[in-house]
Amino acid sequence: MRQMSLAGSLKSLITLGPAQQDHWIGLRTAVGIFAPLLVLLAFDRLDLMVFVVFGAFTGVYGRVDGYWNRLRMQVRSGVLFFVVIALALAASNWWIEHQDPELKSWQVVLSTTLIAGACSVAAGFLRLRPAGSLFHIFAFAAIASIAQPAPAFQALAATAATIVFQILIGASGAIGQWANVWQRSPLPPLSDNVRSAIWWEGLFYILTAGVAGVIANIVGSRLDAGHNYWAMVAAVVPLVGHTTRLRVRRGVHRVLGTLVGMILMAALVVLNPPLLVLVICIGLFQFMAEILVIRNYFLAQIFVTPLALVGVSLVSGLSTAVMYDRIVETLIGSAVGILGVLAGSLFGRFLMKMRGITPA
Repeated sequence: MRQMSLAGSLKSLITLGPAQQDHWIGLRTAVGIFAPLLVLLAFDRLDLMVFVVFGAFTGVYGRVDGYWNRLRMQVRSGVLFFVVIALALAASNWWIEHQDPELKSWQVVLSTTLIAGACSVAAGFLRLRPAGSLFHIFAFAAIASIAQPAPAFQALAATAATIVFQILIGASGAIGQWANVWQRSPLPPLSDNVRSAIWWEGLFYILTAGVAGVIANIVGSRLDAGHNYWAMVAAVVPLVGHTTRLRVRRGVHRVLGTLVGMILMAALVVLNPPLLVLVICIGLFQFMAEILVIRNYFLAQIFVTPLALVGVSLVSGLSTAVMYDRIVETLIGSAVGILGVLAGSLFGRFLMKMRGITPA
C-alpha cells in the first residue's frame, strides 16, 4: 500500500489534468501583464511595476464560461484588488520610513493576517474563482513592505489602468459575437451552510497565515531570510482543495515546484539578460503558469517561482539572495499550511465523532 501511495504521489508530479482551453486564459493574462510592463519600461517608470503586476492579477479571475459571467467576476475581483492595493499603499506611507525595521516587519505580518481573513471572506461572498486570498496576501504584503513607494496618485492610476486593461482583454473575445454577450448565469443564493463555511474558512486563513508569518519573522530572521510574506502565501496554498489528501499534495507540490523552478531562476541570474528580455520572460512565465496551474500545480510552480523572483528583482537587479529567501520562506509556510490542514482534518473528524457521525 505504501509503495502504491508513493507511486501515485510521484505520478502526480507529471500527470496533467484535462485541458479546459487553458491557453486562452494563459494568453490573456500574459498579454495583460506584458503590455503594461512594456509601457513602464518605455517611459522608465519601473517604480510603478509592482502596482501594475498586482493589478494584472485581475486577469487570473477569468476561468468562467460566458463573457458576461467573466466580466462580472473580473470587475468584482478588480475592485477588490484595487481596495487591497490602496490599503497597502496607505500602510506603506503611514509607517514611518526610518522606524525600527523589526517593528515594521511585525506590522506587515499583523496587517497581512487581517487581510488574509477579510479577503478570503470577501472572495467567498463575491463568488470569486480561484477562491481564497492568496493573491491578496501577496499584493498587500509586498506593497506594504516598500520603504519608499511611488506617489500615491500615480501608483493607483497605474493599478486602475492595468485592471481596466485586463477586464477589456477578458471581454475582447465577445467582438463579433454580440448575440452571446448578454447570456449570463444567475448566481444562486448562498445557503446558510455555505455562508457559515465562508466565515470558518476566513478564520482558518487568519490562523494559518498568521502562524506562518510569526514563525517566518522569528525563524526566518535568524536564518537571514527576508520576505516573510512569502511564507504566509505558501501557508495558504494547501487550504484550497476538496480533500485533505489533495490539500497536502498542493503543499508538497509548492515546495518541489519551487525547488525545481530555482533552476530557471539560476539560469537567469547567470545570464543576467537586459530588462526587455526579463519583461518578456515575465510574460512567458505567466503564460506557462496559467496553462498549467489547474492541470498540474507542481509544473505550474516551476514557472511561478522565477515569475515572482524576477518581479521583485526587476528594479534592484537579479541576485541569489532572493532565491535563498524564497526557499526558506516556502519551506516554513508550506510546513505550517500542511500541518494546519492535517490538524483541521483531525479536528473535523473529532467533531463528527462527537456528533455520532461516521467519517466517510
